Amino acid sequence: MGEVDKGCMLLRGRPMVEHVAARLAPQVGALLISANRNHERYAEYGKVVADDLSHGEWQGPLAGVAAGLVASRCPWIATTPCDVPFLPHDMVARLREALRARGPDARLAVAACGGKRQPVCMLLSRDLLPDLLQYLAEGGRRVDAWQSRVNCVEVSFDDQPDAFMNVNTARELADADRAAP
Repeated sequence: MGEVDKGCMLLRGRPMVEHVAARLAPQVGALLISANRNHERYAEYGKVVADDLSHGEWQGPLAGVAAGLVASRCPWIATTPCDVPFLPHDMVARLREALRARGPDARLAVAACGGKRQPVCMLLSRDLLPDLLQYLAEGGRRVDAWQSRVNCVEVSFDDQPDAFMNVNTARELADADRAAP
C-alpha cells in the first residue's frame, strides 16, 4: 500500500494493529511492537521497539524480529505482521506444541495455510538471535531463506483458511472488512 502505515489503517473502525493485538495478547505474556514510525500510536497496544538495528537502514521484517529478540527477556517470542487481523486464537499454542513434538533441538515453528508458509507468523527461540544478526549483517533479508538455515517446523492451519488473510491492497482491506471473523 505504498508508504501507508498498514498497522494504522482502519478496519471496521479500528487500526489493524488493534485487531492483531487483540488476537495475540491473550496468547503471550507481553506485547512488543516493532515499528519504524508512529511509535506513540503503537505504544497504545504494547511496548514499542525500534527496528533500526542498522542505524536507520530499513532491513525488512527480520530486523523487527531481531529487535524483538533483543528487547525481550523471554526465552521465546511469537511474531506476526500487523496486516493479518484475523490471526488464529490458538496460533502460539499450536506452534509451541509442534516444537515440543519435534524435540529439544527445534528452535522455530512457522504457520502455514493452504500450502503457503506465513513466514512472519512464527514462534522462535531467543537462542537464534546470533544467527539472525549474522544473516542480516551478511545482507540477508528474506525471511524464508533465513528460516531454512535453522531447524524450522512448519505447522498447518488449513482448518482456519481465513486466519491469515493478508491486507496489502485497498481491495484486500475491503475484503477483510466484509470477512466473517
